[in-house]
Order: sequence, then C-alpha cells, then structure tokens
Amino acid sequence: MISEKMRNMVKNSSAIRAMFEEGKRLAAIYGAENVYDFSLGNPNLPAPSEVADALKYEVENCDALTLHGYMSNAGFDDVRAAVAENLNKRFATSYDKSCIVMTVGAAGGLNVFLKAVLDAGDEVVVIAPFFGEYSNYVANYDGRIVVVKPNPPEFLPDIQAFENALTAKTKAVIINTPNNPTGVVYGEDTLKALSDAMERAQKKFGTSIYLLSDEPYRELVYGVSQPYPAKYYRNTVSGYSFSKSLSLAGERIGYLAVNPDCDDFDDLIGACAVATRVLGFVNAPSLIQRAVAKCLDASVDVEFYRKNGEALKAIMDECGFEYVNPQGAFYLFVKSPDGDDAAMCAKAKKHRLLLVPASGFGCKGWVRIAYCVSPETIAASRQSFIKLAKEYTR
Repeated sequence: MISEKMRNMVKNSSAIRAMFEEGKRLAAIYGAENVYDFSLGNPNLPAPSEVADALKYEVENCDALTLHGYMSNAGFDDVRAAVAENLNKRFATSYDKSCIVMTVGAAGGLNVFLKAVLDAGDEVVVIAPFFGEYSNYVANYDGRIVVVKPNPPEFLPDIQAFENALTAKTKAVIINTPNNPTGVVYGEDTLKALSDAMERAQKKFGTSIYLLSDEPYRELVYGVSQPYPAKYYRNTVSGYSFSKSLSLAGERIGYLAVNPDCDDFDDLIGACAVATRVLGFVNAPSLIQRAVAKCLDASVDVEFYRKNGEALKAIMDECGFEYVNPQGAFYLFVKSPDGDDAAMCAKAKKHRLLLVPASGFGCKGWVRIAYCVSPETIAASRQSFIKLAKEYTR
C-alpha cells in the first residue's frame, strides 16, 4: 500500500495536470485544432538559437567523460561562477560560485532548499494566489504551509496580514514575482514592505526567516521593472529556472542563488548541496548546465507573449469578463461571474475551452488562462469564449 501522505497527494493531484490530460482526451475526439487548451504553462516558443549552438559546441568540443560524468553536487564550478558573474552584472549583487547551487529546475531547487531548512512543524508562509505545488513541497518535509489571503483587485500582498502570519515557527516565506497565476509584479515598495515586516519578525522572535524567491518568470515582464528581491532582504535565496526564459521546461535546469549575507551561509550552502544528493537528483543534468552557461544573456521573444495577452484581453473585454492586467509571465487571471471557479471551468469545457480553477492556487472564484499558445489558438477560441459568456446571461 502507498503511504498516507502520498495517498492524500494523489487525491488532491494538480488541477492543472488533470486539465492537461483532459485536453488530450478531447483532442482525440474533436481534433487538436478544435480544442483550446489554456491549462498548462508550457512555453510554445522555440529555444533561442544560442541554446542549439551551445549544445552543439559542448558535444563537439568537450571531453565526453567530463561532459557526461558526475561533478560536485552543487554543479560545475565554472558554470556556477558564470551564473554568479551574470547576476552581479545585472543586479549589482556580490555572488561568487560558492553562492550558487545548480538544480533540477526551480521546482527541484525549492525542494532542495526546503529539505535543507525545515524541521517537522516549521511554518512556511505563502501569499495567495500561489503556485499550488508549494503545498506539496512543504508537506514533503513535514512543514506546515500558512496562507495569507488574497488581496484583490490588485493582488499585491496585504502587508499587515502578511506580518500577522509570521510567528516564532516561521522558517521561510515563498514569493513568486512575476506571479503565477496573476501576472502581477512586486515592485520596489512591495519588496521593501515585505522585507521590513520580516526584519521586525526576526527581531521579535529571535529567529532567522528566509525569503525563498521563486523566479522562473523573472525575464518575462512587459514594460515594467522587476526588482531583484535579494537587494532588499538579506536572508534571500533565489530559485531560478530556465524553463520560461529559454523555453527549456523539459530540460529541468535552474539554480539556487544564496545571498552571501544570509544567516548560517556556509551551513545553508552545504545543506543544499547534500539535499541535492539525498533527494536523488545527485546533480543537475551536466550537458544542459554547460549549455545554459553560454546563454545567460539570451531570451525568448517576450513581445510574443505580450501580444498574446493583449489579444486574449480583447476577447475578455468583448465577453465582459473581469481580469487582472498581467505585468509579466503568461497568464490571465479571470474572475468567475458567479464566484464559482470550478463551475466556470466545467462550463468552459463544454465549449472545448480548458481553463484552470484558481481554488488550487488558494484563491476561489477565479480561473487561470495560460496564453503561452499560438496566436491562432487565441483567435480561434473567440467564439467559444463568447458562448461561455452567454452561459452567465441566460
């Protein structure tokens, strides 16, 4: 028999993945071109040409034993040094290779960090709406997730509610900006306010509270600045993924960047390296580590996603649906007219629209629409959205 913990996780399996599987079923019935799947944040842009060039170079010019063999659990030294140097150039930080742990995507990195710091009963604070897998990640290490309620319509953190959620048991706070699912970007004022609240809590309780900044969408912003959280709070660990910025979701490559001024820095870095091994990753994939080190300034065409978002917003405006204006990422957060997100997704499915209920993000009454799809899919979905809107005007 499977474990009780796993039984509960299977029971509450991700609504996103469930809708993705439903999309495959409907596509087999109606044809993929007649199903409008907005469920999964799977980038539909090709990786920049620099990635293919880097992979080709590594395969043709590097010693095969070195290229495909084990290395330090934290990753190749030269790759970690390149990541640190790039961060310093872009954000005026002071990282070196000792601050970087290469990880199996941002998800792997978050699990490595939480494994490194959590004891049973420790609390991790998240701000709704939040990526639903955070709950499972925290539960993996017998921690307890504490959810700060959402703050519509802007969906920026309620600082007082956030500070009230911090206790002597708080070990970490997870933020995600640009946010999945809202597309909201936390500006400098927000990051400073969050930092001040955590500093007061650390002083009050005599503890260290780590800020785990989940940053897979950091490069996907639309004409706004995305401040670097580590610039505002000393105990920051940044979890990054190249899944979105380089369209490498399936390659599972990212890193943790631990602020050198973090409390217990040496122990924390050491624990993250060991956690990488004991969780079974051993190390991040070797070939793609070397490739991304040569592509740190490359990016997909963010303008493509912005235009998709504008096209989808125009349809929502035509339909009369209320939504949050995204400043980054590639999601539109839409309010269910009757406050029932699950029912809205069920109605949408009748019109072959696959949306994700936001209850799984800790925010009932809203749905997430992932617009990392082709412009043709968005255009073709218009009539289906109009039909969905009519479900609420009968």
